Amino acid sequence: MHYKTIEIYTDGGCSGNPGPGGWAFTLNGDGVYDVANSGGEADTTNNRMELTAVIRALEYAKALEGESIVVNTDSQYVRNGILTWIKGWKARGWKTADKKPVKNQSYWEELDKLVSALNVRFNWVKGHAGVENNEKCDSMVQDEIKKLKDGAN
Repeated sequence: MHYKTIEIYTDGGCSGNPGPGGWAFTLNGDGVYDVANSGGEADTTNNRMELTAVIRALEYAKALEGESIVVNTDSQYVRNGILTWIKGWKARGWKTADKKPVKNQSYWEELDKLVSALNVRFNWVKGHAGVENNEKCDSMVQDEIKKLKDGAN
């Protein structure tokens, strides 16, 4: 399959941080192909789930051979990390400006590899502001967290 434009929305979150968490994405190819996917982990963090959502979505988009991919995320951590901070982290050998190891380095390396192989643009959207696909992702994240919590009881 081949699509000119793929639009993605992502979200991730936890109940507790760390705690049970979920990730989700919606993906639309050229306005005709729609998919939504989600998953969760029993013990994780908000930031890991935000990163996982984008990574899983881009893996899916890569298989669809999208010419142009737009990732809409409500995570400033993901957006700023991949567009700005990662350059410094890599230049400093995966250390922060204050010389501490970068948290979630393996996630960032995976995301960086995908972004380098694709034509991706990142767009920040305000969370919990009525943006339809962002709200859908948030709902799927909450469902994943609920499944994990119900399974633990």
